[in-house]
Amino acid sequence: MSRAVKIGEILIGREAPLVLIAGPCVVESEKLTLETAQRIRQIATRLQMPFIFKASYTKANRMSINSFSGLGIDEGLRILNQVKTQLNIPVLTDVHSASEVEKAATVADILQIPAFLCRQTELVVAVGKTGKPVNIKKGQFLAPEDMGPIAEKIRSTGNDRIILTERGTCFGYHNLVVDMRSLVIMRKLGYPVVFDATHSVQLPGGGGSHSGGQPEFVPPLARAAVAVGVDGVFIETHPSPAKALSDASSMLPLDKLEPLLRELKKLDETRRCLEGSLER
Repeated sequence: MSRAVKIGEILIGREAPLVLIAGPCVVESEKLTLETAQRIRQIATRLQMPFIFKASYTKANRMSINSFSGLGIDEGLRILNQVKTQLNIPVLTDVHSASEVEKAATVADILQIPAFLCRQTELVVAVGKTGKPVNIKKGQFLAPEDMGPIAEKIRSTGNDRIILTERGTCFGYHNLVVDMRSLVIMRKLGYPVVFDATHSVQLPGGGGSHSGGQPEFVPPLARAAVAVGVDGVFIETHPSPAKALSDASSMLPLDKLEPLLRELKKLDETRRCLEGSLER
């Protein structure tokens, strides 16, 4: 059984309820960010589902030099702080270099190591030293057991507030595949495990100058992961994905979020009930 990690009043792991981590890929504007956060909070409140807002203040891994990479760290963090203070929602955001960590930690409740940077020791250790909860995205190029040594880098700083997230594995060119065994393997490492349902349907570089995606597979993959057993689901969502400035091809439309979460909550409750009956 995984240890639990506390984020404000939210507990993730062990016997805690399924946690939702959701929001647009990147901070596009103050208006869209606050409105999206508020709408997700309303959904989560109706479903009594713990909710952490996710958006990146900037994106360092854009395919094209012309791709939108965010409003910058200062403006992005200012807007995320509005979500945190005005709406009373804990926030998660990526950090891309050790030099960003201290500033990001003044706002973020959870610091996230992007998948493509998860083996960068300097960055991982810097994040660990903040004492903040850390969400490590599993690199598309890693086996699930490879996350153990990365988590140990965080633990070497005295920080054991670690969450591991599955987001798909490279499967040839421009494609990802999700091996559901990885969820079981990573949970055996002793940390809460989250399934990233939207990055898992990306087609990296599949759009030529940008990544493509197959969002129609978000619901079935999310259902499968919850049935296997996870502590949280990570879903990038946007009121109008077609107009989104980043990851437009893989985000879930906001109006489809609540029906999916209702299904996931029922699946999670059923799984827990079945596991409990088997243990008796």
